Amino acid sequence: MSAYLLDTHAAIWFFNGDTRLSGTARQIICDSSNPVYLSIASAWEVAIKLRIGKLDIDGSTADFIQDVEANSIVIFPIKPTHLSVLETLPMIHRDPFDRLLMATALAEEMMLITGDESIARYKVSQIW
Repeated sequence: MSAYLLDTHAAIWFFNGDTRLSGTARQIICDSSNPVYLSIASAWEVAIKLRIGKLDIDGSTADFIQDVEANSIVIFPIKPTHLSVLETLPMIHRDPFDRLLMATALAEEMMLITGDESIARYKVSQIW
C-alpha cells in the first residue's frame, strides 16, 4: 500500500468540494485505509498566501488545519532528510513549497497527489 502526500491545492480543493480535484484523488483521500499526509509546509503556504491576499478561501490557517485533522489526514513535519533531497532537485520548478513537497515525497517514498503538470518533469511518483 502506498502512502500519499497532498499538494496544497489538492487539499484545498478537497476541503472545498472543488470539481477541479480529480475523481481518483478524491477517492484516495476518502478511503480511510489509505495513509494520507499533508506537509506542515502546506499549512505554512496557506498562512503566507492568506496574509498576502493570494489565496481566496473561507477561514483561517487554523480552520484549514482543523479540516486536515477532521479528515484524518496526518500533518507531516519537515525533516533534515527532506532538505538534503531538496538540494539535489534540478531547478525546473521554482516554487519553494512545491519543491519541498517533491523532496518530502521522494525522501519518504510517498505518492504525491498533485495536478501540477510541471511536477511531472521530476522523478516524483505522482497521481492525479
